[in-house]
Amino acid sequence: MSAPAPTLTPIFATPFATAPLAVTGSLNEELTRLFAARATEERREPAAPREALCYRSREDLFEWPDAPIVALLREMLGALCAAVRAATQLSDEEFSRLTLQARARFVLVRPDGCLPAETLPLASWCAIYCVAAPEPSAARRDSAALRVYESRLGSMFMDASSARLRPPFDGGHVMWRPGPGLFAAFPASMAHEIALNRGDRDLVLVIARTRFAAAGQEALPAW
Repeated sequence: MSAPAPTLTPIFATPFATAPLAVTGSLNEELTRLFAARATEERREPAAPREALCYRSREDLFEWPDAPIVALLREMLGALCAAVRAATQLSDEEFSRLTLQARARFVLVRPDGCLPAETLPLASWCAIYCVAAPEPSAARRDSAALRVYESRLGSMFMDASSARLRPPFDGGHVMWRPGPGLFAAFPASMAHEIALNRGDRDLVLVIARTRFAAAGQEALPAW
C-alpha cells in the first residue's frame, strides 16, 4: 500500500535574534571599568541572592547619565527595534507609534559562577549585550554560554518515535556564546540561564527586559 507524502510544517517558531553592535573596543573597556567600580552592595539587586560569584545590579542602569551607558542604550535599543520589526507584521508607520519601555541591569558572572535560570516578568522581550567574556573553555563547550529553554514538548508523551525528532521539531535548549560586542534578543517568557563560567575572567553582560506600548496601553502593569 502506498501512502501520500506528508507535508511537515513547523507551527510554533520562536524568534531569536543576534547581531554585532556598532560599538568600539574602548566603549567596552569603559563599561567594564565602570561596572567594576559600581559593583557595590548598595547597587546590588536586593531581591537577588547574595552570591559571591554572580553580581546583579539594580534595574536602573539605563537611568545612569554616564556617556558610555547612554551610548550603549542607543545601540542596544536600536538593535532590539530592528529585531522586533523583522519579526512583527506591523507596518513601519504602526511600529513607529509604539513606545519602547526598558529596564536594564549589569551582571558580572565570576569564574566558577553562573546565572540561574529565570524568565523576565512584565516584559515581552529580553535583550542581552556582552561587554566582556572569558576565552572559550577547551574542557566545557558551554562555559559561560547563554542557554534558552523551550517547553513545547514538556507535556508530550515520549516514546521511540518522538524521542529523536529532527530539527526544527526537536526539543531542547538553544545555546549562544556571548562575545564582546555581541547582542541577542528573544521573548522574555523563555527560561534562560548563563552556564557555569569555567574561564579565568568575568563574563560581563547587560540584560534588559523590554516591552512596547501602543496608544491606549498606558495602563500596563508597573515594573
